[in-house]
Amino acid sequence: MKVIDILEETASALLANKVRSGLTILGIVIGIASVISMMAIGQGAQGSIQSSIQSIGSNLVIVSPGAQRGVGVNVSAGRGSAKSLKLSDAEAIASEVANVKAVAPEVSSRYQIIAKGANTNTQVVGTVSAYPDVRNLQINEGAFITDQSVQNNSKIAVIGPTVKDDLFGVDETNVIGQIIKINKIEFKIIGVTTAKGGGGFGSQDDMIFIPISTAQKFLSGDQYVSTISVAADSADSTSVVQQGISDLLLELHHISDPTMADFSTLNQADIAATASSIASIFTILLGSIAGISLLVGGIGIMNMMLMTVTERTREIGLRKAIGAKRNDISLQFLVEAIALTFFSGLLGLILGWGIAWLITYFGIIQTSVNLNSVLLAFGVSAFIGIVFGYYPARRAAGLNPIEALRYE
Repeated sequence: MKVIDILEETASALLANKVRSGLTILGIVIGIASVISMMAIGQGAQGSIQSSIQSIGSNLVIVSPGAQRGVGVNVSAGRGSAKSLKLSDAEAIASEVANVKAVAPEVSSRYQIIAKGANTNTQVVGTVSAYPDVRNLQINEGAFITDQSVQNNSKIAVIGPTVKDDLFGVDETNVIGQIIKINKIEFKIIGVTTAKGGGGFGSQDDMIFIPISTAQKFLSGDQYVSTISVAADSADSTSVVQQGISDLLLELHHISDPTMADFSTLNQADIAATASSIASIFTILLGSIAGISLLVGGIGIMNMMLMTVTERTREIGLRKAIGAKRNDISLQFLVEAIALTFFSGLLGLILGWGIAWLITYFGIIQTSVNLNSVLLAFGVSAFIGIVFGYYPARRAAGLNPIEALRYE
């Protein structure tokens, strides 16, 4: 058979029963669209996570109190909440560890904040003037904490834009000089940070920054710090800085066995790698769940093709009687199945891309449709057409022409 004859016969067969063909196509369309949109969501989430990690600081090493653990051993329950780090540790890191750009110790906890009858519960971070350099923080209005305010235990505060909106409303344009109460203690607002986006407990938009000395004296009541954030002078030196911090703190804390350290260190690359791994698994999971509908659609195609073979039994017998070969019959039905899935894949790609675009457009989550998703969609479409069209095609080719002509 000529190619043009096969294509004409395929179009004629599929259009002969438009409703059935349409319903069969719909199953694959939904499956492909689901895979495209779910993978776009996963890829977009991965990109957003990476962007958020980069926004917390450049070449960052985070030192937390609590015991270090080996690979495969559960993290200590006291990690991050133990009390083993002091300001003197941060000062030693700044002066004795090579390739350190800036150091920002922090004392952080959540408190109920009150202002003008409004209130919110948010993270209060006691820190130093180097914090913006370490954590890539920008000031939109006013100023940030200074070394002088730390020395004087000043009761001043720099608030994030989310805190500003929660306490004073979105229409308030100037909050500099306003008073807020943290743990019933009055603080004067001296600045508002620039919005960075993101949500959850780690969002800098939903934080209040005060001098670390003030936080220790009036809020925590001790001299310990929650974390020490260290910015290396380059990405290449981050690992060297991390090792230097570990060696120094082991010496300062008089610990000879590194496995018994009362602190832990984590660099930005570790955080990014872990987050990327989780996001990749999340993407694969979403794609796998969506792929189940493709399997259902493939079974639908097989069912339709088997019905077609039954309906066209006399036609098959007639073709064989006038000289059609087994391969001609088999190819005809296989092409019909592949045509169905290819057309379904094209529609599914358009629908999936549209869904992903709408999700991004309405600000639900950032999505990203990449070339791999497109190739996967068409690859899966072709695979389904071949696999689920093969058996009906073989069955049609194997019909006895005499028995087929007798079929009613």
